[in-house]
Amino acid sequence: MIKRITVTTSRQGLYDVTAQVVKAVHEAGARQGLCTVFIRHTSASLVIQENADPSAKRDLERWFGRLAPEDDSLYTHTTEGPDDMPSHIKAALTATSLSIPIDNGKLALGTWQGIFLFEHRHHGSQREVVLHISDD
Repeated sequence: MIKRITVTTSRQGLYDVTAQVVKAVHEAGARQGLCTVFIRHTSASLVIQENADPSAKRDLERWFGRLAPEDDSLYTHTTEGPDDMPSHIKAALTATSLSIPIDNGKLALGTWQGIFLFEHRHHGSQREVVLHISDD
């Protein structure tokens, strides 16, 4: 089964989409299987990350900002502004898809794990995430 979710982002950063994915798995009625989460963009990505302590989210966002700074003179792909190439680098270093087992009707995430859309552009956007939910 294929489901789509739209996430509206307003700025760079991590957006928790766990509840939306959990709801889609529940609605699909999958008991044992796999949920593949795929983002259809090149300047945003997906990560599974700690969802309990907000400082982990802030630290990760800041670390990626240092890893792919906007003021690098080597960038030539700057058509859409100074965050253009850094957004692609951040997306390349993270993931465009995640595979999460479904066990007994629930995502097999760990206690402190959440699914996050990682927006890499300053201005935000409407982001489309495609879910493929399979039931064995």
